[in-house]
Amino acid sequence: MNLDGCHTALVTPFQKNGRLDEAAFRRLLRLQLAGGVSGLVPCGSTGESATLTHEEHRRLIELCLEETHGRVPVIAGIGTNATWKAVELSREAQSLGADALLLLAPYYNKPTQDGLYAHFSAVARGTRLPVVIYNIPGRTAVNVAAATLARLAKDCPNVLAVKEASGSLDQVSEILVKAPRGFTVLSGDDSLTLPMLSVGARGVVSVVSNIAPKPAARLCRDFLAGKNRQAQALHLKLFPLIKALFLETNPIPIKAALELMGLCGAMPRLPLTPLTAANKALLRRELKAFGLL
Repeated sequence: MNLDGCHTALVTPFQKNGRLDEAAFRRLLRLQLAGGVSGLVPCGSTGESATLTHEEHRRLIELCLEETHGRVPVIAGIGTNATWKAVELSREAQSLGADALLLLAPYYNKPTQDGLYAHFSAVARGTRLPVVIYNIPGRTAVNVAAATLARLAKDCPNVLAVKEASGSLDQVSEILVKAPRGFTVLSGDDSLTLPMLSVGARGVVSVVSNIAPKPAARLCRDFLAGKNRQAQALHLKLFPLIKALFLETNPIPIKAALELMGLCGAMPRLPLTPLTAANKALLRRELKAFGLL
């Protein structure tokens, strides 16, 4: 499975009554497809997966598949800290027709590297779908070591990639040294996409592409095509906007940006709260500077 390029980590829009806003979600999906992204990732951290009901999780994957009609891969997030539940969610995503899985490292439990290996391999061996490991130690409290990823990639043929959000270029380099040939690293931090590409990553699972899919996708395409100066120019243009999108915990700012652009409501689910007025003013400034307002 070719995972090169920009894959959007989709937000989950909610109505004022707290229910899924399916119409807004469909609009967002169409914006992504028109923007030329390489893939769609529902039910990840940006999609507030930790607060979704089982029915909502299932419905978001269904909506993605309905809108894409196979035009781009749908990589379904299955973030949970119970291995049995992750296995069940992986099988359900497979039955719905998802193209791949984004498998989060277990949070709160703080497993050892052997525990991480056992968790990921149990899920990988229970599905025929390609698996992208999601390493984000700032949220999970554990780092998936490069040696563990390499072991998984060698033992489980469908473990094809990692969404790497440790913030360490050293770790990216170590993964690419130790993992089998063809193992894919995707940036999990928009501000580090270009630096990670420069050491061998092949794309990004992006937050900023929710609102700016065309430039985010083009940055990856340009770099992979050898157009380094064009990719650098896009990185520098996107950088202030990216920083504004992380003034508070993701996805609080990106949902506020989408509301300012008239695309969906800004309200996240508790325990997340709306963007503060001061940060909203800063975000509005960067949206205007980028030409999105």
